[in-house]
Amino acid sequence: MTRAVIFDCDGVLVDSELISNTVLAGLLTQAGLPTTLEECLRDYRGRSMTSVLELASERHGADLPGDLDGRYYDEVKAAFARELRPVPGVIDALDRIALPSCVASSGPHHKMAVSLRRTGLWERFEGRIFSAAEVARGKPAPDLFVHAARAMGFDPASTVVVEDSVPGVEAARAAGMRALAFARDTDAGELAAAGGEPFDDMADLPRLLAA
Repeated sequence: MTRAVIFDCDGVLVDSELISNTVLAGLLTQAGLPTTLEECLRDYRGRSMTSVLELASERHGADLPGDLDGRYYDEVKAAFARELRPVPGVIDALDRIALPSCVASSGPHHKMAVSLRRTGLWERFEGRIFSAAEVARGKPAPDLFVHAARAMGFDPASTVVVEDSVPGVEAARAAGMRALAFARDTDAGELAAAGGEPFDDMADLPRLLAA
């Protein structure tokens, strides 16, 4: 039986993936590593900025500009202020879910504060928000979800993670948790191969959690 739920933030609660990855693709291209939006979504989605920069530097064959992460967050926050919305249907879904819950994201706290406040979700999760910056290894390692579960007193065996990326699903499964994989913008087959249970409509989430 499901007794608790951990939500990823970007792409699950807030409709931010296209916005943030468009910014990232532009900055990487400017830095000499031509990168499309599609490549960003495929290769970097769900990862911490540390992991993204490590992978991108390997592909570039050289160090990227030291201020790239700061420029990324500045541009993303400005874009969020103009464009960010909740994921369609997630507000109604949250209203129907009575389980203990928290947020655990690869993003830093300062980015989540902007995105969750902008979308009116901050008050729902305040004091129950965890970042990969708090653990040694980001997704696909299980560290973040294990850390969040311990802090919340959740039993991994009865905890469900709601994710939208392959690294996130892999992290949830490695933590011993069931993974519901939101496939609105991610390939359902890839999410299933990683161990997730794909769904593409947030209206279905309360029923899936009860299954």
